This record gives sequence, structure tokens and C-alpha cells, in this order.
Amino acid sequence: MSDRTAFLDILKSLLRSPSVVGAEHSFFRVLQRELEERGARVTWYEGVLVAQGSDPMSLMFSAHIDRHGLVCTGPNEFQYAAFVSGGRSDLLGNSVSEELMKMIVDRFGDVGVFAYEPWSGAYRGRGKIEGTYVCPHRNNLIFELSGMEHLVAGTPVAFRDQLRIENGRYLGQLDNVLTAAMLVYLFELGFQGTAFFTAQEEAGRSWRYLLEWFRRFGGSTNQLVVVDTSPYPDVPAANEQLLVLRHCDANASFNVDLTHRLAEKCKKLGIRYSFKDDYIRRQNEDNARQGIAAKSMGSTEMGRIIAASNGLVDGTTLQIPTTGYHTMDESAGVEACDAFLRVLCAMAGLRYPFWTYDPMA
Repeated sequence: MSDRTAFLDILKSLLRSPSVVGAEHSFFRVLQRELEERGARVTWYEGVLVAQGSDPMSLMFSAHIDRHGLVCTGPNEFQYAAFVSGGRSDLLGNSVSEELMKMIVDRFGDVGVFAYEPWSGAYRGRGKIEGTYVCPHRNNLIFELSGMEHLVAGTPVAFRDQLRIENGRYLGQLDNVLTAAMLVYLFELGFQGTAFFTAQEEAGRSWRYLLEWFRRFGGSTNQLVVVDTSPYPDVPAANEQLLVLRHCDANASFNVDLTHRLAEKCKKLGIRYSFKDDYIRRQNEDNARQGIAAKSMGSTEMGRIIAASNGLVDGTTLQIPTTGYHTMDESAGVEACDAFLRVLCAMAGLRYPFWTYDPMA
């Protein structure tokens, strides 16, 4: 059995490179180097980095690379970057981010932060979060920081982070650097398809960049697998399954055949999986009986692009269940991450590196 050193080295490197939503340029530069070192042909477009092997249309994955953080909006004034980048009026009320905005207001106490120049990634100083609150006038999370008085408006501020491994789980700000690192590692294993790395997903904008690429370079029909993390309330709930699939989100129904193909791969590989939309639907049935408001079905990159592409692009999602959503302690099971990589390898016809199995199962 191989160890996971190569994959973990990629994940640690990417996790320490800032990629605040709306200020991802410096992260794209890091990502380009990592991909080209592994033989990928990399092309950079507005909002999306495209990595391709020798058979680019054979299989296509997409992962968003932006992470939550802050942006300086005035003298010693800092707001939640996703809502600034996306424009509050652009948000439709059906995303998990919006639903949880008030729930996460207290999750950032005493967290270390650092500022950086968005294009080069040059370091601009470090500080600490002293307090947070929801401003009723701007409908955004407002952060009070120490050590950042010198910053000018527009400067991104990232959370200081590094990968931890505890009790069989990876911990850190994993959404969505975790599956992005998996796609980089896939090229190391010999992947010859296409991987898209998109910006501003947390602001609800990434699908626009992706759709522009398909309009210029895609075929008449294009099937895509969007990879990401999927939040659960606690470890037992997350551990009910190793992987998360979807039939649909709040925007659109997903490709039935491709979803079935993923489910069949999971079955043949002995991997526990569930459907997130079924999980939410059961929760809402319980909530209705208790007079509690229904939860959102969630808004994914896949659903948005299906709804907007008029049949040009469809596909499905494959997600890793996590806990501690949008915090510095988001966790994913090592077993779940291994299962995720096994399915990617099976889809791509690659040998899984950690133990021997039939890649075409």
C-alpha cells in the first residue's frame, strides 16, 4: 500500500496559499505551477483555469478554488468577501451560504488572518479577528480586526490555516481546496482529460466563467462532473456515507445517466453513498411536522450552469461529506477522501495508488 505523502504535499501547499473569493489570481499562479509540473497543459481564462491532458474531451471535472475570507472596504473596515464579491442583490436566497450567514457569525472568534496583494500574492501583514456582527443595513458580516489598520480598500484578507490530521479526519478550511488538490493529484496519476478550476463559486459567479468556456470551446453537448465538499451537522451524520451524490439542487435536475453511472461505481467499489437532495427532503418533512421552516436544497455550480446553458452543458456532482462548514475546523474523513479518489480513478481508468483494484470496475 502506498502512503499519501504526494497527495498531502499538494493539499498542504494549496491550503497555505490564499484564495479569498474575488481575489483568486495569486492562487491560480500557484495552481498553474503545480499542474504544469505534472504534465498538464494549462490555459488561463477570466475566472477559470483549464488543465488538459492528451484526451481533453474524454472526461471533464470542475472544482472551485475560492475560499471564504474578508475584504477591506474602507479604513479599518472589513466585510465578508463572498457577499461583497457577489453583490447581495445577485444572490437568490437559495444558497446554503445565505442560509447560514447568521449561524456562522460567531465561528471566527480569535482567528488569525493575513492580508495579501491579490495578483502576486505578496504578503501585506497579519492580524487577528477581535469580533464579528451582522450589519442590518448592509446585510453582511462585519469583522473587527487588530493589526490591519494600514490596509486600503480592496485588499483581501485570508484566514491563517494549515492542514491538521486528527482522529482519522483532515481538518482546515477545506471548502474547496480539498477536491481541487485531488484533481491536481489526478494528473500526477496520469489523468488525460480536462479539469476546470473556477473562481468566485462562493459568490455564485463561477458558473458564468465555466459556461463562457463551453460556448467557445465545448462540443455540441458536454458532460461535466463538479466536485466539492458537502456540509453535515456533525461527524456521525457525515459518516453515514463516504460520498455524496445529487439528483438535483435548487436550480436544476442533474444528468440521470451520469448520476447513475457514479452510483454504480460506488456500488461496485463497496463505497457507501447517499443523495443530498433526499437527505434534505427527509429533513424538511420532519421540519414540516414540527412547524419549522424548510431548508434550502442548496445552489451548486452544476445546477446553475445546467439552468443557464440551454442544453449545452449538463452533468452531476460528486462530493465529500464534511463537518464544521465554512470554519477553520471543517473536517473530512480520510476514508471518505480515499473513496473519492477511488471513484475519480475508476471514472478515468487510472490505477488507484493506495492499494490494488480493478480501475475499470
